[in-house]
Amino acid sequence: MKIISWNVNGLRALERQGYWGNILKKNPDIFCLQETKAHPDQLSEEVKLPKGYLSFFSSSEIKKGYSGVALYSKVKPKKVEYGIGIKKFDQEGRIIVSYFDGFVLLNIYFPNGGMSPERLEYKLEFYDAFLKFINKLRKKGYKIIFCGDINTAHEEIDLARPKANEQNTGFLPEERAWLDEIIASGYVDVFRHFFPNKKDTYTYWDLKTRARDRNVGWRIDYFFISADLIRKIKSTTILKDIYGSDHCPIEINIKIK
Repeated sequence: MKIISWNVNGLRALERQGYWGNILKKNPDIFCLQETKAHPDQLSEEVKLPKGYLSFFSSSEIKKGYSGVALYSKVKPKKVEYGIGIKKFDQEGRIIVSYFDGFVLLNIYFPNGGMSPERLEYKLEFYDAFLKFINKLRKKGYKIIFCGDINTAHEEIDLARPKANEQNTGFLPEERAWLDEIIASGYVDVFRHFFPNKKDTYTYWDLKTRARDRNVGWRIDYFFISADLIRKIKSTTILKDIYGSDHCPIEINIKIK
């Protein structure tokens, strides 16, 4: 099973600029989109329900054109939930929880902490609430996959200019410490499992400075899995050849039986 995750930085813009078909050409079994910035009623039929897929959307309830996640799947989930049961987090449309045979897949657009001290606090609270939520799922016997834009680079190897960004959100010690806690709690960063020392491989680049052309980027998009699934992961790829956003997609292939 091929699963792809991508922060599209606006789903309507992706289609308008002619990039929507790029993700479908990869023929994923499931793909998870973040920062859709759209409600389903704002989308074309092709984007809302592409041929061969079921689709699920969680959109911001506080303002339009903000946040939002979408899940597309060839396989019908057993169950789909929206959010983690905490209003101040769920109202921004950041989480879809889908239950499949063999695992629970969580598609997450984690908050950006850069707009104000209050938003950094919100981000850190979101992180803690999310970890508690997935740990509860694991205690119930579920195996976990979560993917999306985490909005934090974990180690110095995960961004081009670590020293210059030590005091910037996305690489603050308290943000990175949460990723340490994720790993200590038994979740595996799939990319680093396969490529522990690979440098200069990123998923996000600043558009304003044409940073992608110079590969001055950050790896802030992840697949994490509970450790009991790692033997089922066949491969992982960062799809640098796909354009249309300031992020590129990431992919895993998992053996589900």
